[in-house]
Amino acid sequence: MNDIEIAQQAKMDKITEVAAKIGLDSSQIEQYGDYKAKIKLPVGSQKTKGKLILVTAINPTPAGEGKSTVTVGLGDAFSLLQKKVIIALREPSLGPVMGMKGGATGGGYSQVVPMEDINLHFTGDMHALTTANNTLAALIDNHIYQGNQLHLDQRRVQWKRVLDINDRALRHVVIGIGGVTQGIPREDGFDITVASELMAILCLAKNLADLKRRIGQIVIGYTAEKKPVTVAQLGVTGAISLLLKDALKPNLVQTLAHTPAIVHGGPFANIAHGCNSVLATRTGLELADYTLTEAGFGADLGAEKFLDIKAPVLGKTPDTIVIVATVRALKMHGGRAKSELKTEDLTALRAGYANLQKHVANMKRYGIPVVVAINRFTSDTTAELQQLQELCAQDKTAAVVADVWAKGGAGALELARKVVELSAEEHTFKPLYKADAGIKEKIEQIVTQIYGGTEVVYSPKALRQLKSFAEFGWDRLPVCMAKTQYSLSDNPKALGAPKDFAIHVREFVPKLGAGFIVALTGNVLTMPGLPKVPAANGMDLSDDGTVSGLY
Repeated sequence: MNDIEIAQQAKMDKITEVAAKIGLDSSQIEQYGDYKAKIKLPVGSQKTKGKLILVTAINPTPAGEGKSTVTVGLGDAFSLLQKKVIIALREPSLGPVMGMKGGATGGGYSQVVPMEDINLHFTGDMHALTTANNTLAALIDNHIYQGNQLHLDQRRVQWKRVLDINDRALRHVVIGIGGVTQGIPREDGFDITVASELMAILCLAKNLADLKRRIGQIVIGYTAEKKPVTVAQLGVTGAISLLLKDALKPNLVQTLAHTPAIVHGGPFANIAHGCNSVLATRTGLELADYTLTEAGFGADLGAEKFLDIKAPVLGKTPDTIVIVATVRALKMHGGRAKSELKTEDLTALRAGYANLQKHVANMKRYGIPVVVAINRFTSDTTAELQQLQELCAQDKTAAVVADVWAKGGAGALELARKVVELSAEEHTFKPLYKADAGIKEKIEQIVTQIYGGTEVVYSPKALRQLKSFAEFGWDRLPVCMAKTQYSLSDNPKALGAPKDFAIHVREFVPKLGAGFIVALTGNVLTMPGLPKVPAANGMDLSDDGTVSGLY
């Protein structure tokens, strides 16, 4: 059976029963049918009493890594060990669901359900974000049309419209054409919703008051004199916050094994900070003894941003980091083609191990215990699995095989026991950079220490922006690197662990509401495109309402 068929055969608990497992009664949740709910805020004591486990991975490949699948399976294993656990995941974006990646609810017998709902419209959070973002865009253009009291330079409007689907045709557009009653013509563009600053704000806000504060700080553009203009100056902070008041509440669902799961927020890790909401993670830490969360793409992106951007806001660093790897993916990093991965190849595995080795060293550099989860595929041979464990052992890293797709939580019991053991160890967190370091210094640390590069090359535009940021007092903010997920470098074709490369920063995007500066590197795009044969081509709906082709 495929993923959706397994999910459709599941017998789910009522969401009130799931809530009761973590100490919430019906008055503390808002039900969206029988199997979904939003958690009313605040909950618990607002003290982060539980252990935090961060699940990350090697650089992704077409071979598949299964980070979400391992996270869900590991959570179910904790349940089997009678541990009070909550899984905290990101919400899927319709862009990848309809495009190339597919859904983001795990796989096999390690899934969160209802799978179709979560992967499609869920509780409407993505639509609320899209509407709030585009409402702000409409208010900006209306302000310009109605006299432009703030003297916004229409050539320097920074706020883009968004859509939660991959649509390359909308990357660069012209709006306001058609005559004097149609608005002021200007160049514009669309980002994907998950790249919106509002998504980042939703995922970093501590409460409604913090949400409003952050929205008010958004820089929407500049005057002709290059002075920043904010949402607060536009006078619409309250209206935009109002559209997000329900989206701010974390969503509660369950796994196939009925483990409570909070699925909330969904910023991409290659163009945003790649972590689920602070409120979701805090809720888990308040209500459970163990909270398992993940960060998007490889550890060079999602995990670095979790540790350097999210953790300071959360007020808690991970007690253990789990790095997911597969034999298949490491053989691709070692030079094998996707069509050749079912054939045993210890040489390619050894070569590709360099990618995993670099990620492990990076995470250990933060002073946090690390364990490698080898996500087992049916084509993996005993010799390959043993070799990978031996390679990790040589670097004094625990590596445990997890068979979660086929066996669910039962396939991750050994991994769960190891995580419990490591989480009990004393450790001291070591930040990558000082909070008050300059932008260039922070980027240099990320590039040299995490990516393994040797230098950073800035475009003339980026250098001019850095000068302006210093004048505005923005030069000490955290940095969110927008970079290809497929490589440690900014070249998606440079697999494994490339050396002696430069990272090219072409432009910065200040996101004052989110509280960081985005550095756009290489050719990374904030509005992806669809592949030649999108996943949408294989989806269907029967006359009785049964969904197929959603994986």
